[in-house]
Amino acid sequence: MISDGDARALPRTIQVLQQGIETGLHIGAQGFVAQGGKTVADFAIGESGPGVAMKRDTVMLWLSACKPIGAVAIAQLMERGKLDLDDAVACFIPPFAKKGKEAITVRHILTHTCGFRWAHTGWPTDSWEQIIANLCDASLERGWVPGQKAGYHPNTSWFILGEIVHRIDGRLYENYVRQEIFLPLGMNDSWIGMPDAKYEAYGQQLGALQQMDHQPIRTLPPWDTQEAFTHCRPAANGCGPARELARFYQMLLNHGELDGAKLLSADSVRLFTMRQRVGMFDHSFQHVIDWGLGFIINSERNAPGQIPYGFGPYASDNAFGHNGFQSTSAFADPDHGLVIVITPNGTPGDVAHERRLRAMLAAVYQDLKLI
Repeated sequence: MISDGDARALPRTIQVLQQGIETGLHIGAQGFVAQGGKTVADFAIGESGPGVAMKRDTVMLWLSACKPIGAVAIAQLMERGKLDLDDAVACFIPPFAKKGKEAITVRHILTHTCGFRWAHTGWPTDSWEQIIANLCDASLERGWVPGQKAGYHPNTSWFILGEIVHRIDGRLYENYVRQEIFLPLGMNDSWIGMPDAKYEAYGQQLGALQQMDHQPIRTLPPWDTQEAFTHCRPAANGCGPARELARFYQMLLNHGELDGAKLLSADSVRLFTMRQRVGMFDHSFQHVIDWGLGFIINSERNAPGQIPYGFGPYASDNAFGHNGFQSTSAFADPDHGLVIVITPNGTPGDVAHERRLRAMLAAVYQDLKLI
């Protein structure tokens, strides 16, 4: 059942998502699709939690789909002359320069070529200061030369990115992105580490991820806790309605501007969303995946039908964005003037998720008659 939104323009897409509910892949989903700057569909389907209807304003966890927010924060500071992409991280965080990490640059972080993927962070129990100290004390992976080997960093490097923002600007990372990115774009219910009072005020407006491959089904730990929502994790605990994350991508398609808010220059948008890491084997995903600066670039051409966390079979070669762990898909396809954000709320396992992801994204392109 569709609630709180009209999705008649996307019948195949809704059918795929409804089948996902019926077969136990998720209990609900939220989505937003725009083309040429105009809304095609803004919808919610199923439940956000057991017995709670999914709505268009439900605040959904984006998980790793929030990584590009950090990339835009860095782009803003670069435009203001506060950093260069080839500056060493240690220029901003001197204690980072040890145990082989001295040569790591901002560019290496943004392209996932820096080499401390699995270091202990201490999140969410450790303080931000302790997390940064933990990562400064981490060792470079054996045999890793920064910039010459690629491997997706699920969490570690984005804490360092957030600390760079903090040390340059003075504001905590969660405050910077809220004030410099979310609020100017009208993303009023979007957060990366929300205040405790806001968590409590949202109540049932907060959506919960369901761990569908666990019996009995349960909310996904630790993402079902107040601690996980409120302790800033720059790589993963971004959240908000799908339609708000879509505004972020519409801004990028509009060359850095949306509704009078100018966040970036067109040149910076182009730089960050074009291929910067090309043809490198990713040792985390075990595939050749191309990267921009903080954005995944469509890599379907490298292994058609096999690229994990991709943008489906029909996205153009220039599509850019970032997906979240077994859940959110968020990207822009500039060749079609298209923005897609869909957030199923169940994590059914990697194999089932990849089938679901490809099917729902293929359906969007079919519904829009783009194939």
